[in-house]
Amino acid sequence: MSASPLILAIDQGTTNSKAFLIDPQGGIVAKASRPMTVTHPQPGWAELDPCGIWQTVRETIDEVSAGRDVAAIAISNQRESILLWDAATGEPVGPCVIWQCRRSSDACALLREYGHEAMIVEKTGLGIDPLFPALKLAWLLDNLPDARVRAERGELRAGTVDSWLLWNLTGGKVHATDASNASRTQLMNIDTGRWDADLAELFRLPVSLLPEIKASDALFGHTADGVPIHALMGDSHAALFGHGISTPGRIKATLGTGSSLMAVTGARAYSTHGLSGTVAWSRHGDVVHALEGNISVSGQAAAFATRLLNLANEAALTELAKTLSDNGGVVFVPALAGLGAPHWKDRARGQITGMTLATEPAHVARAALEAIALQIRDVFVAMEADLGAELPDISVDGGAAASDVLMQILADLLNRPVRRPAVTEVTACGVARMAGEALGLWQGRGDTEDTVFTPRLNQAARTQILSQWYAAIEKAKQE
Repeated sequence: MSASPLILAIDQGTTNSKAFLIDPQGGIVAKASRPMTVTHPQPGWAELDPCGIWQTVRETIDEVSAGRDVAAIAISNQRESILLWDAATGEPVGPCVIWQCRRSSDACALLREYGHEAMIVEKTGLGIDPLFPALKLAWLLDNLPDARVRAERGELRAGTVDSWLLWNLTGGKVHATDASNASRTQLMNIDTGRWDADLAELFRLPVSLLPEIKASDALFGHTADGVPIHALMGDSHAALFGHGISTPGRIKATLGTGSSLMAVTGARAYSTHGLSGTVAWSRHGDVVHALEGNISVSGQAAAFATRLLNLANEAALTELAKTLSDNGGVVFVPALAGLGAPHWKDRARGQITGMTLATEPAHVARAALEAIALQIRDVFVAMEADLGAELPDISVDGGAAASDVLMQILADLLNRPVRRPAVTEVTACGVARMAGEALGLWQGRGDTEDTVFTPRLNQAARTQILSQWYAAIEKAKQE
C-alpha cells in the first residue's frame, strides 16, 4: 500500500487514453497509456468508437490502481467531441464525433448566412466553426435512426467525453459535466453558467439530453467501489491550472494532436482578433475566464509529414529536419482539418508551397516543424493584441513539447523564451491538483526548474520565414 493517498488522474485524449497515480506532492507514482484510433469515414469527418474510449480508460485505470490507496479520481478530457448513448442501457448510439470533424461545415455556413453569429458569440464567447459540438450533436439526432424522436422522449443522453466517462464510472447514476467543458459546447451561456434555452432552440436540441453543469472541483459521484470522482476539466484548462497560471499576464500552449493557447483574463474578455472566450474553471463559487486560440492540426502535422515522407517515425522526421539550417523556401500549411484560430477558415486545405528542383525531403521535414511553431505564433500575436500587453514568454506542455528541436524553432519564431516544465504531463497534474485541493490533500512541489529555450535566430531570417508563411496562409485561406 502507498504511504499516502493518491489521486488517480485520467487524461483521455484524441490519440491516447492515459491514467496516472499522483501523490500529494505532485509526483507521478505510476502511469499507463493505451492508443486510440481515429477513423475518417468520409473526407473531413473524424470519429472515435465510444466503447473504445471507455475500454482504454478502464484498462489504464486497472493497470495503475491495483492495490493502491486511491483518494479520488480526477478526469481531464479531449474537448468538443460529442456522443449519444441510451439512458437505460448506457449503450452508445452512433460514433463519438470528435473535435476535428468537419461534417457540420455546411450548417455553420447557413448560421452565418442567417446572421446568428453575433448572438452566439455574445452568449458563448465562441464563433461559428465545426470545431464546436452543438451542430455535430444536431447532426447525430438528424442522421441516426429514430435518434431525434428518442431524444424528445427522454430515452437518450448526450455529452462530451467527460460526461461519458463519468456515466460509466458511476454505473449510469450521474449525468454531469463541469463548467470548462460546458463552455466549449456552444450551448452554455458563459455569463450565467447554465444551458441557454435560446441556443438550444437555435440548434434544435432538447435541453433534457444535456448533463448537469457543476463546478470543476465538485464531488461528481462515486464509483461502484466508493471512490469519489472529485474533478472534471477540459484538457487545455487542466494544463493551464497545472502550469500554475491563475492570474493574467502569462500564457501556455498545449501541443498535442492540435494545440491550444490559453491565458487567464479573470473576468470575461472579448476577442477582436480571432480568439475565443471560455471558462478556464470554476471552483469555490468563483468562475475564472480565459481567452483561447485553438489550432486544429499541430503535433499531428509532424505525424502527417512523417507518413508523407515514408519515414519510420517522428524522431526520424526531426533528425532529417536538423540536417538543414533553413527551409529552402518550402512552406507547409497544415490546414488538414481547416484552419482554426485566429483565421477560422474551415474550408481551407493543406498546402506545401515554394518547392523547386532543389527541394529535398529535409526541406519538407523542416517546414513541417516550422508550421507547428508558426501556427502557435499566429495565436500568440493575436493574444497579445487582445490583451493589449506583451507576453514575456510562453509555457508549453503536451507530447510535441518534448522535442528540443521544435521548442528551439518555436523560441526563434516567437522571439520569446519557451519554458518547458520538468514534468511534462501537466494536464494530468493539473486536474489532480484540482481534486487534491478540493479534498485538502494537495501539498504540491513548489517551483520546479523549467528548461528554457531562448531565441537564437536573427531578425532578417525570422522576417523571411514569416513573409513566406503569411503568403502561404493567404493562399490556403482562398481555397
